[in-house]
Amino acid sequence: MTQIQIDAAFDSGNIEVLSISGTTARLKIRKDHQSDFFQWFHFRVSGCAGRELELKITGLGASAYPGGWDGYNAAVSEDREFWGRATSSYDKSEDGGTLTVRYIPDANVAWFAYFAPYSMDRHHDLISGAALELGVDHRVLGRSLDGQPIDCLELGEGDRQVWLYARQHPGESMAEWWIEGALDCLTDPADPVGRKLRQLCRFHIVPNANPDGSYRGHLRTNAAGMNLNREWASPSAEKSPEVLAIRNAMDETGVHFAIDVHGDEAIPAVFLAGFEGIPSHSPQQQAGFDRYKTILERRTPDFQTRLGYPVAGAGKANLTMSTNQVAQRFGAVAMTLEMPFKDNNDLPCEAQGWSPERSAILGRDCMGSLLEWLSEATLA
Repeated sequence: MTQIQIDAAFDSGNIEVLSISGTTARLKIRKDHQSDFFQWFHFRVSGCAGRELELKITGLGASAYPGGWDGYNAAVSEDREFWGRATSSYDKSEDGGTLTVRYIPDANVAWFAYFAPYSMDRHHDLISGAALELGVDHRVLGRSLDGQPIDCLELGEGDRQVWLYARQHPGESMAEWWIEGALDCLTDPADPVGRKLRQLCRFHIVPNANPDGSYRGHLRTNAAGMNLNREWASPSAEKSPEVLAIRNAMDETGVHFAIDVHGDEAIPAVFLAGFEGIPSHSPQQQAGFDRYKTILERRTPDFQTRLGYPVAGAGKANLTMSTNQVAQRFGAVAMTLEMPFKDNNDLPCEAQGWSPERSAILGRDCMGSLLEWLSEATLA
């Protein structure tokens, strides 16, 4: 029997091949550089048309979020456009914790990933396409440790400063799909929500805050092994120039409203985390956050408020995290948006689970919610 071949030497690729026997493979995820974080995988299987694959990803009990594997199905694509799900099962007692992925491809090449990848090529297409739109400015806020640009798209004529930024954690690729949806709304001349928001706001949009980690196939860190969402209190040019560049730009513009976009490995839902516990916390600031949650929950069945992270007590907020730092530093209504790697259990999709398409639609819904939020604030 001809053996399948497995490769990961490409943009955002990550897997180590331990053994292959026919159509069965034992695999291992490579850790982030200079870090113990690992969970993201992305690899290609060839020589597989019509053959039942059994792909065993081992050692997952030591991964960043072992609780993320129960109930999880790997993302799979044969054309790199549509990403479905391959039947997967997790056994914590097998080989240090093993995810077994089973799939029969129609094509001779199939791609597997922790979530549908958002490549650096697509990122550059997003930047170039948006920069061509009327009224959209592009600037480079700084450079990553590997020398990649930290791209920022700016648009709108209003006086409310809105920051949208994604992929501090590079393996959370759904975040850049969300940005794509938000940008589609904001740059579509026929979209009344986008047109009105551009009248009211000045948007600063960073689609990928961690291009090095994205390209290297990291889950959570940059080229120096730094978790960027723990660098906001004192970012440095040596270890976290990405955060330093973004925070410095925020200092120039100020911030009234901000969404830091992420994905959560374990919780099968879309939710928001706020800034409760910051030293300067005020009832007015909290009311603004709570009102946005209420609006978003009403506008889309993909959002809920039952599940989420524990709320920090008074004065206990971690100011190294983006949302807390931005809320404290600028008095902004800031928030972390989390989307699932698994599925949204409130509205499950057997074929795709949570998907790029739903991430992008949520981006549009969040913009519609922002407009309603601003309109209510004006009326108040």
